[in-house]
Amino acid sequence: MLNPKTLLGAIAAMIVAGGAATAGCGISSGNISVLANDFPALHAVVSTAEECAGDNVTFSKHHTAQHREIQVAALTADPAEYTAVIVANSSAVPLINNDLIRPLDDLVAKHGQHLKKSQLITIDGKIMAIAFMANAQHLFVRKDILDQVGKPIPATYEEVLETLQAIREAGIMEYPFTALFKADWNLGEEFVNMYLGHGGEFFKPGTAEPAVNNETGIATLNMLKALTEYTNPDFLTYNTSTVAPIWEAGNLAIAQLWGSTGGQILDDEGSTPEVVENTVLASAPMVAGGSTPASSLWWDGFTIAKNISDEDAEATFIAMLNGISDEMVKANNDKAVWLMDAYVPGKAAQGVALTAAGGTQPYPMIPFMGLLHQAFFMELPDFLQGNETAEQTLTDIEASYVAAAKEQGFL
Repeated sequence: MLNPKTLLGAIAAMIVAGGAATAGCGISSGNISVLANDFPALHAVVSTAEECAGDNVTFSKHHTAQHREIQVAALTADPAEYTAVIVANSSAVPLINNDLIRPLDDLVAKHGQHLKKSQLITIDGKIMAIAFMANAQHLFVRKDILDQVGKPIPATYEEVLETLQAIREAGIMEYPFTALFKADWNLGEEFVNMYLGHGGEFFKPGTAEPAVNNETGIATLNMLKALTEYTNPDFLTYNTSTVAPIWEAGNLAIAQLWGSTGGQILDDEGSTPEVVENTVLASAPMVAGGSTPASSLWWDGFTIAKNISDEDAEATFIAMLNGISDEMVKANNDKAVWLMDAYVPGKAAQGVALTAAGGTQPYPMIPFMGLLHQAFFMELPDFLQGNETAEQTLTDIEASYVAAAKEQGFL
């Protein structure tokens, strides 16, 4: 696997050193179909890859927030329904576990000599994905509102709570905060981030046995619950597509969002100059006296399906290289923290860069993490709605995980 320090260094340093561009597609034939998540940066990549369509090259794409739920079945088909899937740390794991994506070493040697080492996601000595952007959740802050209550940008979650209380008591906003608390994968990620910030370990060393039913788990749950007290009661429906418009409408003072949302928040569409000019992208906060931000570091990259012809695999690889070309980066510079040389870090990259520089850990890329993540979001709503104690919730999380891990042979 790619050494996390290599990726951390690539992101935190933000080295800009003009690299070679991919000129033209040069594909004579092939069928290309791409499955991807649904946000502006990935639309930019896939739409640029689509420029390779024409003559004997067909191209189709599917952007959906449900990409994780459909990718395994789609690539298990023979031939696979998609020739490429854009993945992140966690969503790559089930594709690797089920042997559904192909090693890319030969294609990199033939067509990708310009790729940087930090882009080559290597597992067991084989290149399995090409990373093109970095991501992390971090704070978005309305500095003008913080100035009204005499508070600096918070560096810890304890300071976040103090600031939120001051904003409420000043009568500025009843619900000044949110994070991505939707009761699906998003909510599980909030627990992961906060637990890492508390210094927690998810599993007993060297095993698949869960290790979250402890004081660190209780502290994590209690901090999440405290934050929801300052969030709209509908918080279990809040994902990126829900929260971004609320921020742009000026109805939030602090939020924990993905860095990839920064370009959308800071552009001149759908908001007002007052909101845009006063939005600051800051590091994810620390918590409970910890020394690293309560977040997790991510990469997004593309993989190539195994159950397709070599011709379609090569055509797809070339098209996706076109999708992550320097020309695409220059045209969409502020839509992501790109890993390519043409990227010029701007205001939208600041939160991810600061969070990475703070030593944030990469999201665990291990086979059974997805099962624990699922247990988090299945069991947390009862606690956050006041129907269950923290102790009972952690017991339920471990029981849910153990049952799933035994079913899949991890325990």
